[in-house]
Amino acid sequence: MQQDICLRKTAKPKKLTTKSQQKVIQLFHNLLSSGFHLTEVVAFLDKSQLLPKIHVEAMSQGLLQGQNLSEIMNELGFSADVVTQLALAEIHGNTESSLGKIEDYLTKVLAVKKKLFEVATYPIILLVFLVLIMLGLKNYLLPQLEEGNWATQIIGHFPTLFWLLSLLLVLTVALLFFFGKRLEPLRLMTICSRLPFFGVYVRLYLTAYYAREWGNLIGQGIEMMQIVRLMQEQKSRRFAALGRDMEAALLSGQEFHQKISHYPFFLKELGLMIEYGQVKAKLGSELIFYAEEIWERFFSSIQKAIQLIQPLVFIFVAIVIVLIYVAMLLPIYQNMEVPLT
Repeated sequence: MQQDICLRKTAKPKKLTTKSQQKVIQLFHNLLSSGFHLTEVVAFLDKSQLLPKIHVEAMSQGLLQGQNLSEIMNELGFSADVVTQLALAEIHGNTESSLGKIEDYLTKVLAVKKKLFEVATYPIILLVFLVLIMLGLKNYLLPQLEEGNWATQIIGHFPTLFWLLSLLLVLTVALLFFFGKRLEPLRLMTICSRLPFFGVYVRLYLTAYYAREWGNLIGQGIEMMQIVRLMQEQKSRRFAALGRDMEAALLSGQEFHQKISHYPFFLKELGLMIEYGQVKAKLGSELIFYAEEIWERFFSSIQKAIQLIQPLVFIFVAIVIVLIYVAMLLPIYQNMEVPLT
């Protein structure tokens, strides 16, 4: 018996996929909205077998240890952003509403991932096949040609360049993740927001995320100084670092909207929205409404960017195919030329 208890304590479920996270949040949202308490939700999930048993056992273990919903989700491997939203929801009391918004967010993330997979899969497979064809041409056909041309030279070097660029891309992404975890969060957000092409998505995401959380807290009558102190208690390094920086600014006499306007990783209009909302004394509701609009812009922008990927890849593939034909046919036409006498 004691050994079973020890095994339960040490057993930890694998990190949930985005699809599994969306399902968990959806179930909690539906059950809590139906009047279930947290313990009743976990008991229902245990009996209904709607989730894998190892995840339900982790939830039950969390309840026995006195954990709240955000802490349980953290143990299940949810992202720091989702855990922070749930922790703040437990403070301002809109847990059901926050679960609904998180569910909507994860649903849109799943749709974006699915669309990206559909758009990128076929061109990438086609590109890999073309590289293999070019390797075959390089090793078997090109050596038999008496004279080379510019197309044969490109084909000869293309496979090597393709694999080198692929390796360079993987190494670049790995280095960004490695150094990103070691950079100070505000510095990292500033760098990411200034990147070409990606920077606009970073600014949209951060603006929507923080505007919604601040709107929920302010809407419950929580003072700004208390909010920045609550931010410092969250598990998200980014959230806590921003809270510390904002607290120092507020203590020095700087206004909330002035400090926000100085951050390069927020949209410029966020500071104006905060200033306008403070004047009208409706800052909480206006920030929530503004955040929903920015979320729509964020996902709409991503969808448009994804739609550009496939045509660009197909254009590149078409150029490669033309090069292959030129490399094979140009020597034939050169041999067919009749010298003038």
